[in-house]
Amino acid sequence: MPIDPALVSFLPFPSLPEDIDFPAWRAQEEANGEALVSQIAEPGPDVAEHRVETIPVEDGTIELAIFRPASDGVLPLHMYVHGGGWVAGSGLSLSTAIIGRERAVGARCVVITVNYRKAPEHQFPVPLQDCQAALEWAVQHAEQLGIDRNTITLGGGSAGANLAAALTLKLRDEHGPAIALQLLEVPALDLTGSLPSHSDPELGTKYALHRQDVDRLIPLYLGEDGDPTHPYASPLLADSLAGLPPAYIMSAEFDLLRDDGQAYADKLNEAGVPAQFSLQHGHIHPSPAFTKVLPAARAWREEALEVLRAAHAGTLRLPLHSEAAGETR
Repeated sequence: MPIDPALVSFLPFPSLPEDIDFPAWRAQEEANGEALVSQIAEPGPDVAEHRVETIPVEDGTIELAIFRPASDGVLPLHMYVHGGGWVAGSGLSLSTAIIGRERAVGARCVVITVNYRKAPEHQFPVPLQDCQAALEWAVQHAEQLGIDRNTITLGGGSAGANLAAALTLKLRDEHGPAIALQLLEVPALDLTGSLPSHSDPELGTKYALHRQDVDRLIPLYLGEDGDPTHPYASPLLADSLAGLPPAYIMSAEFDLLRDDGQAYADKLNEAGVPAQFSLQHGHIHPSPAFTKVLPAARAWREEALEVLRAAHAGTLRLPLHSEAAGETR
C-alpha cells in the first residue's frame, strides 16, 4: 500500500549535519523534538508515580525514569530502550516518557526507561553495558520497586531495539535474569548493511532514515575499527539464537530497516524460539509516534500493548492472531 497520506507533509526528514558538536546538537535536537512531539503525539496517560533514579555504572552513572500505574500490588517490569542512532535521544525525553506512561497504564506494569550513555563519547559496548546495569539494578531492587522479578519484558525502538536484542543475547550468554518477551520496533539488527532493504535507493533516500546517515552512525557507535559482525552489535548475525526469549517484531513498510525484522523473526523461529514479525503497512521509521495525527499509529500502539499484556499475563502464544495486528508471518 502507499505511504500513509498523513505522513507526506513531514517528508523528507532532514539528514545529519555535516559537522556535529554532539553535546550542543543533542540539546537542540531535544528542544526540536519536544516541539514536534507536542504536535504529533497524544500525551501519555497519568501514572501514580513518575520519578528519576541515578544509578552507578562502570566509570560513571546513568539515569532511569520509572513509571508506575495506580496499583498496590507487585507488577511486571517492562524496560524500554529509546532510539536515536546510539548518538542521540534520551531515556528522559518527552517522547520516551509518553511511551513509559502508555505502557505502564496500558500494559499494567512498572516501566523503566534507560538514559544510557551515548556514542561517540561512549562507544560499543558501553550503551549495552548501561542497559544491562539498569536491568540488573531493577532486579536487585525489586522489592522497593514493587516488581515481579520473574516477569520481565524488554522493549526498544530502532537503535534501542538493537540494544534490547543484544541484551537478550548477553543475558543468555551470562545466565542473567530471564526475559519473558522482547518487543522490537523498527529494529536495526544487521549493522553490515547486507539486507535487500538496506540497498533500496528509494528507502534509503526518500523517507525518514537515510542510508548515508546510517553509514555515518555505525562507525560512531562501533568505532572506526569496530566489528559490525559482532553478535552484540548485529544480533541477526549471532551464530545461534537458541535459548533467547520469545520476540514480537514490528517493522515499517517504508523503512531502510524493514528487512531486519523479518530476517530476525525467521532466524529465531529456525532456532526454535517463538517469534512473530508484523509488517506495519504505510508506515515510515518514526511514525509509531504520530498518534495524534495518524490512526495507524494508534493501531500500532494498541498492537504493542496487546502483546505486552499477554506476555505479562503469561498467556502470549505466538503467532498472535488479532484484528489489531499488521501483516504477520
